[in-house]
Amino acid sequence: MVAAAVWRAQPKLIAALDERFGEPVDAYVNGSQVWLREDGPGGILLEWRLHPVGGYRRPPGVDTYEVFSATALALASGEQPPAPLDQLWDGLEVFAAYDDDIEPQPLTAAAVLAIGFEPDASGLVDHETIADRWERTRGAVSIIANLLDQLTS
Repeated sequence: MVAAAVWRAQPKLIAALDERFGEPVDAYVNGSQVWLREDGPGGILLEWRLHPVGGYRRPPGVDTYEVFSATALALASGEQPPAPLDQLWDGLEVFAAYDDDIEPQPLTAAAVLAIGFEPDASGLVDHETIADRWERTRGAVSIIANLLDQLTS
């Protein structure tokens, strides 16, 4: 079990990521966007992962590494993003990047300072169970929905 905090995807979240964190340090063909930042208590490296919707498909005409920036720019300027937000990402998760031992409360407090607003849920999650389910379905399930199920039950 690892400490995590989760935010549901919404334009305000994408704007905060873009304004506070800038470009992701990595983007994946499965739609994930990742930032690694020393935002944790005592400078612990945190992984901020924007999780794709189940069954994610990259918008046509946009490179994997440009999906976030194109979407953030469009949302900020009132333009049409490459795809509706609900077809791209379900939400954001933050956790200690290298399995550092951290409790949920200090993680959440540090995350709120970094991103600027409270998560939808936080606590302890079992990443292995969620990853196994995601692999079995070939990415057809929502990682965020699974995280929220664990955090709110």
